[in-house]
Amino acid sequence: MFGMFKKDPAEKLRKEHARLLSEAHRLSTVDRARSDEMTAKAAEVEAKLIALQDGTS
Repeated sequence: MFGMFKKDPAEKLRKEHARLLSEAHRLSTVDRARSDEMTAKAAEVEAKLIALQDGTS
């Protein structure tokens, strides 16, 4: 009954990935090193998302 209210972990990772990429884009004109850092974090989140999807598929 309460299972329908559970959050999808993949959706949470997608939102985090989008947020990190957006922040990286914003920083790309201001601080290139931090932009690269955010892009690397987004890549890590993307790898987790792919692993999660491969595990459930």
